[in-house]
Amino acid sequence: MARILVAGCGYVGGALASQLVAAGHAVFGLKRRPEGLPAGVAPLAADLADRASLEAALAGVALPIDVVVYAAAADAGDDDAYRRAYVDGLRNLLGALRARGAAPRHVFFTSSTAVYAQDDGAVVDETSETAPADFRGARMLEAERVLAASGWPVTSLRLGGIYGPGRTRMIESVRSGRASIRPGPPRWGNRIHRDDAAGALAHLVALALRGEPLPPLLVGVDDEPADEAVVLRWIASQLGVGEPPVREEPAEPGARGARRAGSNKRCSNARLRATGYRFRHPSFREGYAAALTAP
Repeated sequence: MARILVAGCGYVGGALASQLVAAGHAVFGLKRRPEGLPAGVAPLAADLADRASLEAALAGVALPIDVVVYAAAADAGDDDAYRRAYVDGLRNLLGALRARGAAPRHVFFTSSTAVYAQDDGAVVDETSETAPADFRGARMLEAERVLAASGWPVTSLRLGGIYGPGRTRMIESVRSGRASIRPGPPRWGNRIHRDDAAGALAHLVALALRGEPLPPLLVGVDDEPADEAVVLRWIASQLGVGEPPVREEPAEPGARGARRAGSNKRCSNARLRATGYRFRHPSFREGYAAALTAP
């Protein structure tokens, strides 16, 4: 049995904590308001943006802390919120752990494929250039550097778009008739089901506890990058509704009212699969099928 701290025990972190408890580990779930944690998870109330509250919470946790998983999420969509959640929060936690005398065997950070700016449909992996196009990717990359400078064994898992229970926006847009398809060539997107994001982390934690070496970077997406139009049409076919219409857009890319192009890259999970992880939902079909059949 290992002692594992999950900092940011929310959508992904909570699912991970449940899996770790089921595997027999002692799990500590850190949140600002830790009520509602999964059964068997020891609650720690602290604000990642407040170093003093972290030190106070960790003072009550007996050492050792074998593994740390930082799975926080920003509470808003602006640069300040991203800096607080991913850069300042991670730096605060690492400092508080060091002040407590902890020496974790491995630290994991849930990063994002937003660190890649490729927009031409290219295949990207852990060796590809990272030149984030906006503050989201830039803050994630900054946090990865904070983690790498910790001196402990670390892995940043760059997750694609996370969907799953409670996150059915795309299904509801098709069901309600609000969805539309962008004209033109494919626009590739990259996804991972919440249960696979948590499952991949649990798998990597198990490897770290066995002393197996892990790479400092991994891409966390499912097996099949998919064009948004393909996903929307598949959902429509499963719902038995008409296909979403192709929307009209200004002919000039920079014309007034034109929509932002968004992601267009194909992320490879080959390195993650090489660690031995097998996906519960290897493509959007299995993942969205589970959502469509859920109560």
